[in-house]
Amino acid sequence: MCHSIQVVFACEDPNRLAEFWATALGYIVQPPPEGFEYWDAFAEAVGIPADRRNDVSAVVDPDGTGPRILFERYDGGTPNQRVHIDVNSVGREGEPIDDDERRRRLADERTRLEAFGATYQREATGMAGEIWIELHDPEGNWFCVQ
Repeated sequence: MCHSIQVVFACEDPNRLAEFWATALGYIVQPPPEGFEYWDAFAEAVGIPADRRNDVSAVVDPDGTGPRILFERYDGGTPNQRVHIDVNSVGREGEPIDDDERRRRLADERTRLEAFGATYQREATGMAGEIWIELHDPEGNWFCVQ
């Protein structure tokens, strides 16, 4: 089965880069989740502090064919890898799964990828409660599975 991906950029100002790349690619800045008119309303609802609301931003292809591009703020210094890929192999669009099932699927995917040479780094949880794992490919390039 083929998995979709998103491309992730480490940056200083996620909102600025999202606006730039939306214009450059003919993409749009990703709209907030259904039920929210603005991203700040979503952030407030899930408890993201005001000073962390420019930690991530994303652009999407309005036709739905190109990959989502995510921009995430790095915490100072120079990141050792400014771009990485997120592999969307655990949850499917429109398929709600609970955290226990997500962790089980992530563990299965980790086992599969380690058999091909990936190295596990850690499990992570985002500000809105999303869960993913971070790995390195056989040459040390960082990627995430979600």
